[in-house]
Parts: sequence; structure tokens; C-alpha cells
Amino acid sequence: MWYIMHIHSLREVVNMKMDKVAGSGNDEFYTPVYAITPLIKYLKDKGFKKILCPFDTKDSKIYKVLLSEGFEVEQSHLNDDIDFFERNLSDCDCIVSNPPYSLKAEVFETLFATGKPFAMLVGVVGLFESQRRFTMFANNTFEIMYMNKRISYHKDFESDKTALNPPFSSVWLTSGVLPQQIVFEVINK
Repeated sequence: MWYIMHIHSLREVVNMKMDKVAGSGNDEFYTPVYAITPLIKYLKDKGFKKILCPFDTKDSKIYKVLLSEGFEVEQSHLNDDIDFFERNLSDCDCIVSNPPYSLKAEVFETLFATGKPFAMLVGVVGLFESQRRFTMFANNTFEIMYMNKRISYHKDFESDKTALNPPFSSVWLTSGVLPQQIVFEVINK
């Protein structure tokens, strides 16, 4: 019994350390266009018109791609002194973004509490492995879009130079967006 408890505790510590490493004050990694395009058809199929991008600047590829696809898009970012956790999230059809890794549990708790459809691009490593997140996801309805290749994130908007090529896959974790619980998409990097 001690051995099982010790393994569980060790797993929690490893996940907390991964959260700290990935979110060690360095949560600004930008999404490339190829990671956004597979989501567009699902947003359109649902008839969403007004999209909120709460973790995006006006330079964000998510913001720009959604605009170019004809959505009415409102973006916000902490740089604009707009805090996701303090804003009204009801004035949109869907919430789409790449949230700060270090705040993923709080972001998903807030999103599930709103009942609004959402799509968040997140890494899968450790996503369900803390007891807090496991319980949250077990008690809420969600879908996942797996892509055939890993997402290589950018550090700036201009160069499209890869800044982070993580050793784990990223997925679109959604609620009320995809037609079934697991969807597989091919991306062109």
C-alpha cells in the first residue's frame, strides 16, 4: 500500500515539476497557422459567428486566421490589462485560444463553469494526471482533436521561426465543438 501511495505521490510531483518547467514564467509560445486550420471546419459546421480569443494579441495567428475565415473575433491579452479570469465570457459563441500552460487547470475550470463551447490548444502530457484535473475532466463533457504531427510553436509572430518543438503532442481540447469525443486530423507542417 505504501508503494502505491508513494508512486501516486511521485507522479503528482513529476506533473507539478513539468507544469513549472513548461510554465516557468515563459508561457508565451505562439501557434502556427497549420495547427489552427483543422479546427476551422468544425467551428463553421457549428455555425459559430462570434469567437473570443482571450489569450491572444492582434498579432496572434489564431486571431488572424479566424478573422480571415470570416468570423467576428474579439481578442484580449494580459498585455492589454484584460484578465481572462475577471472578464465577461458570455458575449461570444465560442472561446478559442492557446492558453498559458501554467494556468491550464484554472482556465479549464473557468471554461467548463461558463458552459460556453470552447477549443483550447494544449499539450497532452500531464493533462489528466493531477487529481484535480482528472476529476474536472471526468465530470465534464469534452472532445479531443489529435493531429498526426507535433506542433512546433513560435517565439515571435514575424519570423515564424520555431522556438519550441516539444517532445509531446498538442491537441485541441474542446467542448461543444467537435462532432464526436475523439477526432483525428492530418496537418501539413
